[in-house]
Amino acid sequence: MNTLYHYPLSPFSRKVRLCLAEKKIEVGLVEERYWEQDADFLRRNPAGKIPVLKMDGRTMADSAAICEYLEEKFPTPALLPKDLDARYEARRIVGWFDDKFYHEVTSKLIGERVYRKVMGTGYPDSANVKSGARAIKYHLDYMIYLLEDRRWLAGNEMTIADFAAAAHLSCLDYTSDVDWNRSDIVKDWYAKIKSRPAFRSLLADEVPGFQPAAHYADLDF
Repeated sequence: MNTLYHYPLSPFSRKVRLCLAEKKIEVGLVEERYWEQDADFLRRNPAGKIPVLKMDGRTMADSAAICEYLEEKFPTPALLPKDLDARYEARRIVGWFDDKFYHEVTSKLIGERVYRKVMGTGYPDSANVKSGARAIKYHLDYMIYLLEDRRWLAGNEMTIADFAAAAHLSCLDYTSDVDWNRSDIVKDWYAKIKSRPAFRSLLADEVPGFQPAAHYADLDF
């Protein structure tokens, strides 16, 4: 049995879960409180980060490397385009969300509102929360720019870039930190992703002590 060590509101875990589900790869989920630096977990990944995937006797870490491995081992359905330039664009956007968006938005909002409490590291830093709330507007506007002449973020086909973006935004949607009224284009894009069967398990996630937004699991939000 394949096993994914994850945390429900980790966008990197969610990206891998979406890839696994889209490719219809069965996997057991094990919630990992990775910040506790458990010895068994550190043996699986000395970097102490999630997700970690156990598959075919291998233990794999780093969400980007895992997704690339899954794409090469299970090429259908494809989550990277065949065209070289299009593949570059998909990877570029994955990098945008997993680096720039994460550091400017996800870590500031989910990190302060959720992780500080579950990790027991004190109260949210209001300056970080305000910074994240400002930054997300810029990122949503960038998505508008991309989607104005594309069906999906990296082009006219859905790719891993869409899953990377949706992984971050779904975490923020759990805590009502996304203003979906800012753009019908972005809202419609998210509705398409959210309605995919691969997304269903994410909508059932719960974090003790935090109620999801009322519309979180609503496909007609």
